Amino acid sequence: MFDLTGRVVVVSGASSGLGAQMARGFAGQGADLVIMARRMEKLNSLAGEIRAMGRKCLPVRCDVTDSTMVDEAAKQVEAEFGKVDVLVNCAGSAKNAGVLDMTNDEWDFTIDTDMNSVFYVTRAFGNIMKKKQYGRIINIASMYGLVGNTAMDTVAYHTSKGGVVNFTRAVAAELAKYNITCNAICPGYFETELTVDTLKTEAFTAYMKMTVPLGRYGVSGELNAGAIFLASDEASYVTGVILPIDGGYTCV
Repeated sequence: MFDLTGRVVVVSGASSGLGAQMARGFAGQGADLVIMARRMEKLNSLAGEIRAMGRKCLPVRCDVTDSTMVDEAAKQVEAEFGKVDVLVNCAGSAKNAGVLDMTNDEWDFTIDTDMNSVFYVTRAFGNIMKKKQYGRIINIASMYGLVGNTAMDTVAYHTSKGGVVNFTRAVAAELAKYNITCNAICPGYFETELTVDTLKTEAFTAYMKMTVPLGRYGVSGELNAGAIFLASDEASYVTGVILPIDGGYTCV
């Protein structure tokens, strides 16, 4: 089960963190990869790892907040592979502040990076999937798209990821007629370039231990099983699902 041999998987935000981890996971299941991000040196390094696993890998420089760059990337991928089977929207970042203090620029940056980009990328690559009447779209939202929090003020991030959650449901309903599924994963606290400085503080670690039933942060690779399942042929009747992978944070 869950063999992805012959499938073409596009991962945005693949230069580091969760995107890079999932790209390696998909390659391990036999998929060929398209990895997209802004930092080509990191993409080229990851592409070398994936090719060493015996898989094809196309690195594509793309700022996912720029719809023109996204459309050009989609054309490049279609020319190279002729299809896209799986799309993982993983690119993201945030400016953290509360509703009373956040500036317009901080708000716009977060919404553009975490929500508008998901629309741009899904539109571009979903149209390629439509031609083949097959697709798996996986949006990486956040448990913060399901709940608020008392550890830090980050209102735009909560808003953008909540938008991705319901965007997922809308796309699942809309694209089902093309045999395209759309699901979301809502990660909990995972260590990445963007989170490591916060997660390693004593105060945040204490907060995590009080609020995460499993009592620890997520570790590298723990998102892969969920992503591989949602990308698989076996998940053909699963669409519109919002899957938290959060150590139990959202269950209490």
